[in-house]
Amino acid sequence: MKMRHTSKYIFSICLVLSSLLIQAQAKKTDSIPVKTNRYGLRFGVDLSKIARSFYEDKYKGLEVVGDYRLTKKYYLGAELGNENKTVNDDQLNFTTKGSYFKAGFNYNIYDNWLDMENLIYIGMRYGVSTFSQTLNSYKIYNANPYFPDTPAIASGEKFSGLSAQWAEVVVGINAKVFNNFYVGFSLRANLLFSNKKPNTFDNLYIPGFNRTYDGNFGAGFNYTVSYFLPIYKKKVETTLVKKDVKKK
Repeated sequence: MKMRHTSKYIFSICLVLSSLLIQAQAKKTDSIPVKTNRYGLRFGVDLSKIARSFYEDKYKGLEVVGDYRLTKKYYLGAELGNENKTVNDDQLNFTTKGSYFKAGFNYNIYDNWLDMENLIYIGMRYGVSTFSQTLNSYKIYNANPYFPDTPAIASGEKFSGLSAQWAEVVVGINAKVFNNFYVGFSLRANLLFSNKKPNTFDNLYIPGFNRTYDGNFGAGFNYTVSYFLPIYKKKVETTLVKKDVKKK
């Protein structure tokens, strides 16, 4: 009889301990925070153009930047800006005024951990610019070095309705500094494939494209500060969840 009561007692204790372990495991599982990715709109300005407007003579520019997260890795990207720049070349002095728009995508190659939302990305842009050129003065080319250069001839002729289109390859970073504020930097290599020019000279500077080199190539950069506006969150499926699904 004693043996039977002892067995029942041990069995009851094991049953209670098993129940407590199951409850503890359930609480532990429930306490694991669900990881989510935030999706939304990031917008800001290019600080390099604002600073350049102060330290560079005869230049004024402003660029607004933005991106929208589509998937875990892909973002829509765009820039909208305006530039006013006077260029003093060897033979020409001219002023370029105009606006531009760029649109494309960024692909984030950086794998964030925990709740980080930083980007190291590559991408592409399609750029369009409409602008005017004012020929302030010019010099007649002197092919003979033994004769002195002729003085500059004032002009003031204006050429309106000019346009250009190009493609950009973009490489950049975007780092979260605090709350929803980010700082970023990007480098751009440009290829011009459409260029409506004045009759008398080339477009040596195009708003948004920057200085042209060898006719069709250009380069640029920007330094941005931006704010992220979250719109919705998406649950991240962890590796553990995937394994459990496969076992089932």
